[in-house]
Amino acid sequence: MDRPHTAEAEVAAELTALRPDLVPRYAAALPGARAAVLTRLWRALAHEPLPWITGREPGGDALLLRLADGRRLHGPRADPYATSGYVTEVRLGAEAYDDPARLMTALAVPHGGVFAAELGHSAASLALSRAAQGPVTSSWPVHDWEWEQRVADGHPYHPNCRSRPGFSVAEQLAYGPEHRPVVRLGLVPVPAGECLVSGGWPEELRDGERLLIPVHPWQAAHVLKRSGSAGPELPAHPLMSLRTLALPGGPQRKAPHVKTSLSARLTSSVRDISVGSVAASAALSAFGETLAARTDGLLHVTRTLGAATPDSAELAAVLRESPAVYAGPGEHVVPVAALAGTGLPASPAWTARFARLALTVGLRLLELGVALEAHGQNLLVVVSASGAPLRLVYRDLADIRVGPARLARHGVALPDGLPARILTDDESALRRKLFGSLVAGSLAQTAGSGTALGAALGAAVRDLPRTPDLVALCERPLPAKALTLMRLSPGTPGDQWAELPNPLAAIHN
Repeated sequence: MDRPHTAEAEVAAELTALRPDLVPRYAAALPGARAAVLTRLWRALAHEPLPWITGREPGGDALLLRLADGRRLHGPRADPYATSGYVTEVRLGAEAYDDPARLMTALAVPHGGVFAAELGHSAASLALSRAAQGPVTSSWPVHDWEWEQRVADGHPYHPNCRSRPGFSVAEQLAYGPEHRPVVRLGLVPVPAGECLVSGGWPEELRDGERLLIPVHPWQAAHVLKRSGSAGPELPAHPLMSLRTLALPGGPQRKAPHVKTSLSARLTSSVRDISVGSVAASAALSAFGETLAARTDGLLHVTRTLGAATPDSAELAAVLRESPAVYAGPGEHVVPVAALAGTGLPASPAWTARFARLALTVGLRLLELGVALEAHGQNLLVVVSASGAPLRLVYRDLADIRVGPARLARHGVALPDGLPARILTDDESALRRKLFGSLVAGSLAQTAGSGTALGAALGAAVRDLPRTPDLVALCERPLPAKALTLMRLSPGTPGDQWAELPNPLAAIHN
């Protein structure tokens, strides 16, 4: 097909100059990358409350979508929990589209032009990621950051799974975790008296009366306008979020991770660290330890070691424990998003056991009044040497939701210093936060399809206390962030939601 957009060609031209050895692999990866992004887009068209879609008519293995302007979209039945790139073509009227950017351009909906460009970039960048990744070995990594660098495809359900606007090919190769670089963080000296510090700040990141704040080189060049290596640097290994990196140190040292500001739109969000997040980090960390103590050893929450900023979201850093701290002898701590690279889940029984563990912890905390943002990047599983799921590790408490009324019912004091934006007694908001991230996110990604997810959940919930939250999980539609609607609604702040068919409904009706 004719491809008028330029993202793929631009990446190919830059790659030819930088890494000609990758050009054939990049070209070979493009069809699969387009299908992966098109599958995510088709999921959104089939299930999100997009105002210009007026009807959805399933029929066998096909789906017909009616548009407000009278046109029709034809494609395969859309499994909202599938993670394979199974949609290779959809038809808008008589025209066939295998390219998500061309399809979005043809739909001609409000704000669709910007989104189409992002989709083109997402497919091209995904092909680049897959080309550089190479075959994944079945051996288990030595370093904690190696797990994360095995994740090539990004978000399992967002069409912008690999969109990195503002990053050249050279910068993607230099900073993208799937390319396995060593990133040299700058250390910006700031007088300690001018900084907001939460928790401690290590001596090795001090220079007399100045704090040395780690800054990502992309941020230094594009936002702070600091050229070259004008001062000390800190080599680090990028993790899945790109802006968070593992600092030097072998597996025995279990060196900390550092989250840096990154004023670029990755997937959906600009990755700055707000001044409020820095101020609240110590209180949230202490609260996390309180929560973990109520899970009978099934959950660890990584501690925040320190956070600092000179009152600027464009220059801030948060130091956290490595999740590997919570691995016992012979155990591994694996991000849920990286499970596929381990050969796990190895069976439906493994998936059900993991689902039971995750729901036990998630629902227990929800009953107490805390809803985790337990997607595949924040949630990690401790597995034994044989691969059995044992415990969970959670990192980054910045986007949890806390219900003060629920906490009070269970005699848990609401800590001082928690951000007002995370506090809510709205039961729907609390359930959406947990169910949307854990069930429609982590567990769905692990299962890989609606059928497999339903089987795992059905086996898991039989042994759980039948609380009102569990009843809601079993009997109501499953909430998920309407990620495409959010990208097409730039004037609407906050999260928007879709209701997905519940794979448990048939079991519990």
